[in-house]
Amino acid sequence: MTAHSALKEKLFRLGIRNDLDLILHLPIRYEDETRLFTIADAPRGQTVQVEGVIVHAEVVVRPRRQLVCQIEDSSGVLVMRFLNFYGSQIKTYAAGKRVRLLGEVRSGFFGAEMVHPKCRIVHAGESLADTMTPVYPATAGLTQKMIGKLIGQALQSNQQMLAETVPDSIIRKYRLAGLRDSVMCLHNPPPEVSLEALQTRTHPAWRRIKFDELLAQQLSMRLHYRQRRSHAAPVLAQKSGLQQPFLARLSFQLTAAQRKVAAEISRDLASPYPMQRLLQGDVGSGKTIVAALAALQAIENGFQAAFMAPTEILAEQHFQKLTSWFEPLGIKVAWLSGSQKKKQKQAVSEEIASGAAQLAVGTHALFQDHVTFQQLGLAIIDEQHRFGVQQRLALRMKGAQSDQVPHQLMMSATPIPRTLSMSYFADLDVSVIDELPPGRSPAVTKLIAGNRRDEIIARIQQACEQGKQVYWVCPLIEESETLQLQTAIETCENLSRVFPHLRVGLVHGRLAPQEKAAVMASFKQGEIQLLVATTVIEVGVDVPNASLMVIENAERMGLSQLHQLRGRVGRGTAASICILMFQQPLSEIARQRLKIIFEHTDGFEIARQDLQLRGPGEFLGARQSGMPMLRFADLDRDGELLTAAQAAAEAMLNNYPEMVQRHIERWLGDKTEYLRV
Repeated sequence: MTAHSALKEKLFRLGIRNDLDLILHLPIRYEDETRLFTIADAPRGQTVQVEGVIVHAEVVVRPRRQLVCQIEDSSGVLVMRFLNFYGSQIKTYAAGKRVRLLGEVRSGFFGAEMVHPKCRIVHAGESLADTMTPVYPATAGLTQKMIGKLIGQALQSNQQMLAETVPDSIIRKYRLAGLRDSVMCLHNPPPEVSLEALQTRTHPAWRRIKFDELLAQQLSMRLHYRQRRSHAAPVLAQKSGLQQPFLARLSFQLTAAQRKVAAEISRDLASPYPMQRLLQGDVGSGKTIVAALAALQAIENGFQAAFMAPTEILAEQHFQKLTSWFEPLGIKVAWLSGSQKKKQKQAVSEEIASGAAQLAVGTHALFQDHVTFQQLGLAIIDEQHRFGVQQRLALRMKGAQSDQVPHQLMMSATPIPRTLSMSYFADLDVSVIDELPPGRSPAVTKLIAGNRRDEIIARIQQACEQGKQVYWVCPLIEESETLQLQTAIETCENLSRVFPHLRVGLVHGRLAPQEKAAVMASFKQGEIQLLVATTVIEVGVDVPNASLMVIENAERMGLSQLHQLRGRVGRGTAASICILMFQQPLSEIARQRLKIIFEHTDGFEIARQDLQLRGPGEFLGARQSGMPMLRFADLDRDGELLTAAQAAAEAMLNNYPEMVQRHIERWLGDKTEYLRV
C-alpha cells in the first residue's frame, strides 16, 4: 500500500473523501494556548497553560509505577505526573528542561499537580499561539498536526467551495453569520473569541453551521415529500356505508383525539396523491380502531387493504380483532404468515390475488414475491420502526398499478419527541393520538431489588386470589437467544413449584405460532393465571384482566421497551402494578433509565428523556438505515434553529429552487440515497 493510499484510507475512516469533507471536518473542542498562567495563579479545576523548568524528575514505583517531575517558575512549584509513559519520555523530561504544560490543575498530596498534561519542550521567551488550538476528531495514525495541516491546505486552495448556498434574504431574516467567515473562525478562532462559546457551540459561527446542516436535512426531506406527492394514488372517497355500522357495533365511543386523527387520514385517502402518514399514539391509545376506519374507507371504494405487523403474535392479534370487527360487515379478512404450510399460503395468496380477500393481515410474508394484490389501495404498517425502509417500500410497490401507488399509513407506539419528528420525519405527515380512552388508568410502577423476591411472590399470590392475572417477563439476554429461552423455561418451572395451585403458562419466540396462539388464547380466557414470557409480548397483547406485571432484570432493557411492556397491564378498569425487578450494583445509565420509567407514565416525556440519554442514532433504530445523522446540531438544544430551518426550507423550495440542490450536496453529499424510497 502506498503512503498516499494509506493516508486516504485513514481519512476515509473519518468520513473524509474530498477537500470539502476536510473543510467541514470541524473541531470537537478547543485548547487555549494563547495565555500563560504563573503556577501560583493557575486556577484549580480548569484547563490552563503554565511554563517552568524541570527541577527534579524520577520514576517512582509505589503505589504504582509513574514518572513524576517537579516544575518550577518564579511563583512556585507544580508536580507533573505520568501514570503511563514511554522510556523515551524519561530522557525528554530531564532536570533542566523548560516545558510548557496544558492541563487541569488539581490539588495533590504534594500541592498543585497536573496528571497527563499536554507537554512540550520550549525555549525561554518562546511566543504563545495566536489562535485557540482546535482539537479534531482523529483516528489511529493521524495526528492532530497532520489533520490541521491537511485542513489548512484545503482551505487555502478551495475558498470557492464556501460560496453561499443560502439566499441573502434568509441570512438576514435569521441574523446568520457568513458561511466562509464561520468556517474560518471555527478552524482558527482568534484569542478574543470566548472559549466557552466555542466549547458549548453557542458562538454565531457554530449557529451558522448548525443552521445549514438542519436546512439541508429539511430540504432533502421536503423535496422527497414533494416528489411523493407527484405520484398518483387511488382517490378513496369518504363514504359511510361501512364505517357507520362499524362504529355503531362498538361498545365504546371514540375519543376526541381518535376522531381528529381519523378525519386527517380520511382526508388524505380522498386525495389523488399517495398518503404517507405516521400515526403516533402512546401504548393503549387506540390506534388499531383508527387504522380499521382507514381500511374500511379503502374497501368501500372497491380497493384492498393490507395490514402488516412485525411479529406473528401481534399480527395474529390484529387478525383476530379485525376479523371480529369486519366479518359481521361481510368483509373477508385473510391471514398470511411465514409459518403457514405451503398449501395454506397458496390458498390465501389466491384469495388476495383474486380480490376475494378485501383485507390481508400478516407479517413480512405479505411482501414476498409470490403475493400479488388485485388492487391494493392502502398499506398499513404497525410498529413501522421494526421494518427497514426497503421492506416498507416492497409492500407499497405491491399495489403499484402502472401509474398509481397505494396510500401508506405507518403506526408507532414508540412516541417520537417533537424535535425528532420535525427533523427525521419531515418527509411524512404526522398524526398524534394524545389521549387515552376513558377508564384507562396508567399502571403504578414499583422498583424492587432482586433480593426482595419474597415480596413479589406474595403480590402474585394476592393478585391471583383476587381473580386477576399476572405476567412475568424474563430478562433480555442479547448474547444468546438459547440462553434466554433456557431462562424462561427454568423460570416457568420454578414458579410452577412455588405456585402449585396456579396454572402457569410459557410463551417465547421459539414456540411454533400455533402453540403461541394457543397459550395466548388460554391466558386471554383466564385459564392461565400466570404467564411467563420473553419480550415477545412487548406490543399489542391485550388482556384486560391482567393487572400485575413483573419484569426481571429491568436494568438490561431500554426505556421504550419497558414502557411498551408496562402497557400490557392497565388495559382494564382495575388498578394495575408493574414491578421492575433489578440486580445491584446498577450502572449510572441503568439507574437513570429506571428513574425515568419510575417517574413518568407519559410515553412522549419518556421518549424525550430517552433521546437525551441515547441520541437520535440509537433512538431511531431501523428507520435510520442509510439515514444521515446530524453531526453538529443537537435536537434537544437547537429546537429554535430547527423551527427556523423548517420555515427556510419551504421558502427556498418555493423561491430559490436553483440553490436547493447545491445546498443539499454540500451538507449531505451522497447520504441522500435513502430519500429515493
